[in-house]
Amino acid sequence: MKYLIWCLVVLLVILHQDYWQWNNATLDFGFLPRAMTYHVGISIAAAVVWWLATQFCWPETLDPAAANGEPEDAGA
Repeated sequence: MKYLIWCLVVLLVILHQDYWQWNNATLDFGFLPRAMTYHVGISIAAAVVWWLATQFCWPETLDPAAANGEPEDAGA
């Protein structure tokens, strides 16, 4: 899964380079320029990829209290 996440990150970096959209004056939904619509889609995709990365690739040993289900202030 880790390699899939890395491939998706690289794909997002490549797709972020949208120089072909800046001269497009088309409005989506009647008010949103096409370049902005494209960036909204990229932003949503980036959020999904980051969520996948935290769900499937985050190291469990980073916070042992959270892995045991203990509250954060249990040691205080």
